[in-house]
Amino acid sequence: GLGQKMESITGDIRHEKRLRVIIAESKPEIVFHLAAQSLVRSSYEKPVDTFAVNVLGTVNLLESVRNNSTVRVIIVVTSDKCYENQERLWGYREEEQLGGRDPYSASKACAEIVTSAYARSLFKNLTPTVRTATARSGNVIGGGDWGRDRLFPDVVRAVQKGNTLAVRNPISIRPWQHVLEPLHGYLMLAERLYDGDKKFAGAWNFGPGDESSVSVASLCDMITDVWDNGGWRIVPSDDNYHEAHFLKLDSSKARSILGWHPRLTLREAVILTAEWYKRALSNAANGLMYDVTREQIRLYMEKPVITQKV
Repeated sequence: GLGQKMESITGDIRHEKRLRVIIAESKPEIVFHLAAQSLVRSSYEKPVDTFAVNVLGTVNLLESVRNNSTVRVIIVVTSDKCYENQERLWGYREEEQLGGRDPYSASKACAEIVTSAYARSLFKNLTPTVRTATARSGNVIGGGDWGRDRLFPDVVRAVQKGNTLAVRNPISIRPWQHVLEPLHGYLMLAERLYDGDKKFAGAWNFGPGDESSVSVASLCDMITDVWDNGGWRIVPSDDNYHEAHFLKLDSSKARSILGWHPRLTLREAVILTAEWYKRALSNAANGLMYDVTREQIRLYMEKPVITQKV
């Protein structure tokens, strides 16, 4: 029922004229850009659409902002996959090389470059000033995601059908975190930018600590343990698509300068996510998930930050 509590407009960011009209009519002061083709496997199947949405869509939005006098802050959310992955053990920092072997990762690196170019040239002499930042988060879990080729939604669907979850890349290691963690960081970043401090412009990582960078297999074990149902099995990949085996972010900049810190352990993130889906499956007909989600946000904000390695 969230759509009844806000003004929601469905559109396509590839449609520049329509997007420009919507931005002009909405007169926003702060813009969060999260629209994307967000799946690696889909980027292999539809590379043109992936680049069109993730790169030209970003250009269209930045152009709409450039031609609008109300916007003060724009935060473009890309991905931890925007880095040129060296399969190394330590985390990537914001100033390191961008790149991407697959179309999705490459498109996110391109979005970073496009945003930087606008910030350093086309936005530079605007009056009033538009302060710009990009945000790169780790792999997120959390209630409300029903996309395909996403680990937690796939687990939920498997449990519903009484199936065993099929896993293609169990040894791949990712920085897992609850979706509220980076979202909290994005909001903190927007607040600082709106206050006018230029040091908060630029690129930011929002990733968990070392203990939350675990393999897909480890996360599957944790999910099935918390859910107390189902299981998983390894299946050979039916394609030759490349995905990184090891990826980790260094978020020390966000911790030391922005004051952002994770609040949930990985197990707490899994428990919160599993509870959301269980409630959604039981309350699908009576629309209670708005209240459930607000309660989870409240519980999250009341938790103390985690002191951990970065």
